[in-house]
Amino acid sequence: MKLLAAEFVTSAAAGGSADGIPQDGIAHVALAGRSNVGKSSLINALCRAKIARTSAAPGKTRLANVYRATVEGGAGGPGRWPVYLVDLPGYGYARGGADAAEELRLVAEAYFVGRPRQAAFLLVDSRHPGLESDLAAARWLDGLGVVRDIVATKIDKLTRAERARNLRTLENVFGTAAVPVSATSGEGLDALWRMIAKIARDPGAAPRG
Repeated sequence: MKLLAAEFVTSAAAGGSADGIPQDGIAHVALAGRSNVGKSSLINALCRAKIARTSAAPGKTRLANVYRATVEGGAGGPGRWPVYLVDLPGYGYARGGADAAEELRLVAEAYFVGRPRQAAFLLVDSRHPGLESDLAAARWLDGLGVVRDIVATKIDKLTRAERARNLRTLENVFGTAAVPVSATSGEGLDALWRMIAKIARDPGAAPRG
C-alpha cells in the first residue's frame, strides 16, 4: 500500500446540516474522540504530513475538518483509490461552557445524519480506559446507526503490563478489541490503513454509517 497524496479539503461548522461536506460517493472515515485524544496527530501520522493542525490546548478543533487521501494498492488488490478522513470536534471539553459543548455536538451529529458510506474510529486514550465520556460517545454513535471501531491512542506511553491490562479493559467495556496505535512511534498505522482500505474499496460491504 502506497500513500500517493493527502490534502485538506474543507471545514464545516454547526447549523444542523454540515453543508460543504463532500458527498461524491467516496467513502468517509470519521475520527471521533475526547478533546486532546490525538485525532489530528493520528491523521498527520497516517498521511505522513502535517496537514491537520494540532494543539496541546483541548477543545481546539471546533469544526469538522475533512482531508482527502489517495492511495495505491492495499486490501482489495492493485489500483488507486481515494478516501476522506474527517477530524470531528472533540467532546469532553468546550471553551464557552454548555453552549459551546452543544455547538460541537451539533457539528458532529450533523455530519453523520443522512450520509452513507461512512465509518467511525472512536479514539480513546489507552492510559484511561473505560471513561464514561467515551462510553457515552460509543452509545451516541450506536444510536445514530454508525458502526465504529475502537482505536486506543498513545499506546507508546504505557508499560507492557499497563498495555495488556488496559487493552483488556477496553475490550471488556466496549465489547470489541481496540486497535493499539501511536502517532509518535507509528505502531498500529498499517493496521488502520488495512481497515480504511477495506472500508473504501468494498462497495458491497455492509454500510458502516
